[in-house]
Amino acid sequence: MDVSTTVWAVTIIAIVGLLLFDYVFHVRKAHEPQLKEAAIWSAIYVGLALVFGLFVLVQWGGQYAGEYYAGYITEKALSVDNLFVFLIIMASFKVPRADQQKVLLFGITFALIARTALIFVGAGLINQFAWVFYAFGLILLLTAGSLIKGELSGSAHDEADNFVVRLAKRFIPTTDHYDGDKLFTIHNGKRAMTPMLLVMVAIGGTDVLFALDSIPAIFGLTQETYLVFTAVAFSLMGLRQLYFLIDGLLDRLIYLSWGLAIILGFIGIKLVIHALHENNLGFINNGQHVDVVEISIGLSLSVIIGVLVITVLASLFSPKGRAVRIISSLQAVAEQYVSLPQDASPEERRRLAAKAARYQEQMGSISPRYREELIESEKHFHELLDRVHGTHREYERTGVGPGPESLPTHQAEAGSVEGTRADTHASAATPDTRRGSDGNNTL
Repeated sequence: MDVSTTVWAVTIIAIVGLLLFDYVFHVRKAHEPQLKEAAIWSAIYVGLALVFGLFVLVQWGGQYAGEYYAGYITEKALSVDNLFVFLIIMASFKVPRADQQKVLLFGITFALIARTALIFVGAGLINQFAWVFYAFGLILLLTAGSLIKGELSGSAHDEADNFVVRLAKRFIPTTDHYDGDKLFTIHNGKRAMTPMLLVMVAIGGTDVLFALDSIPAIFGLTQETYLVFTAVAFSLMGLRQLYFLIDGLLDRLIYLSWGLAIILGFIGIKLVIHALHENNLGFINNGQHVDVVEISIGLSLSVIIGVLVITVLASLFSPKGRAVRIISSLQAVAEQYVSLPQDASPEERRRLAAKAARYQEQMGSISPRYREELIESEKHFHELLDRVHGTHREYERTGVGPGPESLPTHQAEAGSVEGTRADTHASAATPDTRRGSDGNNTL
């Protein structure tokens, strides 16, 4: 595959231009993107990635286009998985909702820089040492095993307290409060870091770890440096908007780790097979290549798409996925109701009350096993539903609505949907984290 310097230059300028566009026009003024804005820009970035694939098809042929699309889809899936960790980090640092997209954009920029460096390092190693394919394959197989182990054990890691953050806190004065979106502020007469900078450090530190499985995965699908770079770059573009678009769905993709484990394991095996084909290690077949059938890019693309489709469908429509969806929706509606302003319209109050009642009715169809597994604390969740019930009954009687209620801290932590992706990564929950009930209360 022959890529001219001009094509490289135009590609890099275009990607940097897209990042600058986001910084100047989207995150300069702190705000929470609306659903319509997030949907439009997510579609634009995905569209650009797909159109670029057509450019590869016309310019270099179907083989390379297939490699690009397989790499892009895999990297996009891994990037979505990274969003869960970003969600937990920002929740741990209590990042204001309006400032979250600026933190996300920093994370995307840092990830692009870190992964670009690793791409060129990886490409150089592959060109010099064929045994690197063995190493990359082993990394992916170990990563797949780690994902499965984490799902089976339900272990959680405090991603917001990594080594880099602890080191920064130790040597640089820090504050416990935000000062808008400033990275530094004056505290007790001294210049100090704000949590805004710390959360960026936390996300940057985890980005480096993400790249350690992301780059071997893409090299398992194509060894063309240009395709690796563009697939990674396009998978990161629009990730900020995608976060706000699927925020409510993130914790419902309960089987995503299983799907990614299968994909990474498959690519790991593909890399080992390729390494055997290119073998020059003396202790394997006397340094001669092993005559094995390599996995085609068409089969790779089919496996990746198939696994992701099955993973999403199983997450949303399996008995456990349906239980998560009902419990999450009920919690979301209940929190929306108690957060209504005093002058909220009667139609809005009745709509939310009726919606909550429908979800509570559906709770009866959920297996007690899933209710017990997914609901951490029924007591606190019932308290929330009792508040909704009492508030709406009082409103129906008097016609006067109370002001919005703030959820107690224990309410934000209790009743969370265990077993979801968000809970798997950490126990710290955002105000948006969905929770559950056994459906005994009615509105």
